[in-house]
Amino acid sequence: MIDKIPFNKPYFAGKEVQNIVNAAYYGHLSGNGAFTKMCHYFFEERWGFKKTYMTTSCTDAFEMAALLMDLKEGDEVIMPSFTFVSTTSPFMLRGANIVFADSLADHPNMDMNKVEALITDKTKVLLVMHYGGVAVDMDKAVALAKKYDLILMEDMAHAIDSYYKGKPLGTFGDFAAFSFHETKNVSSGEGGLLAVNNEKYIDKADIIWDKGTNRAAFERGEVDQYEWVGLGASYMPSELISGMLYAQLENMDDIQQKRIKIWERYYENLKVLEEKGFAKVPHIPDFSTNNGHMFYLLLDDKMQRDALIKFMDSKHIMTVFHYLPLHNSPYYKSKHDGRPLPNAERFADTLIRLPFFYELPLMIVDMISDKVKEFFN
Repeated sequence: MIDKIPFNKPYFAGKEVQNIVNAAYYGHLSGNGAFTKMCHYFFEERWGFKKTYMTTSCTDAFEMAALLMDLKEGDEVIMPSFTFVSTTSPFMLRGANIVFADSLADHPNMDMNKVEALITDKTKVLLVMHYGGVAVDMDKAVALAKKYDLILMEDMAHAIDSYYKGKPLGTFGDFAAFSFHETKNVSSGEGGLLAVNNEKYIDKADIIWDKGTNRAAFERGEVDQYEWVGLGASYMPSELISGMLYAQLENMDDIQQKRIKIWERYYENLKVLEEKGFAKVPHIPDFSTNNGHMFYLLLDDKMQRDALIKFMDSKHIMTVFHYLPLHNSPYYKSKHDGRPLPNAERFADTLIRLPFFYELPLMIVDMISDKVKEFFN
């Protein structure tokens, strides 16, 4: 029996268990203890976010942001259709309407040249997602947000430690949401973080993050008791999650360097497929860095993509496709305004993701690449 090469394998940097034991030893297992504060400090110091909040998931980070935005019934949020449902549901739960944008012709990121036509007097939020850690054209996103007085939010689920023209992604928007799911560059199994860059939201974020109470003001000595002062929920994770994440953050540079090497090895091995017209490899625009989040190929059609998945499975290699466009989903299709979004649909049919994780040896990357080329031969 040959073990299958998995699509993903969670990486342990070494101190995860020690940090979890230390959290228990310190006697603080609930949220906002030493490890949570160290995670916040890491993000704020390394990338310059104004204020950060660890959450139990990226979905919770979006839910916090949706509450902070004070969305009303009928407000519109523009976002890409080619993304995960966690980006969408928190805003719909607040009564907002989703306006989906199409992807670029040559990349799954949303096409910023088509966004302005979607803006109405009901539009309140522009939400961009940096697919695969590759930056959206943030000059255009920022310009549109300023022109129409929109709240700008960045979906950073793929994009930790990625940059646009030298500036960290996640620092352009009023808000940015991160994921630490086990498939991400740094992971705590589940977990997320909300970065708040617009200072006018910070006091309210303190309240929402801690169940609607003013505990943060109480701990700062600004009030003599803490009590229920607004809407909120229990968004903060336990110290066990934050301790595990912090072990990964301490090894951030090593993790990033290794993942980028894997990406570059795939690219060097498989760019010949594009040269021969068999498949397309991902390209990084000049304004963006590559954070080594994933490697994918674009095939001619769904039949060929599915055939490659089946072929790789027969070689004991797990590959996957990615998002199904949200505008065509069973839940939202009847709510969509009917506009065709052909690029998002094409990526859903033709994109295949190859195994990608820190401990993937380069010799196995070579073997996987050879099997992909064997399929086309």
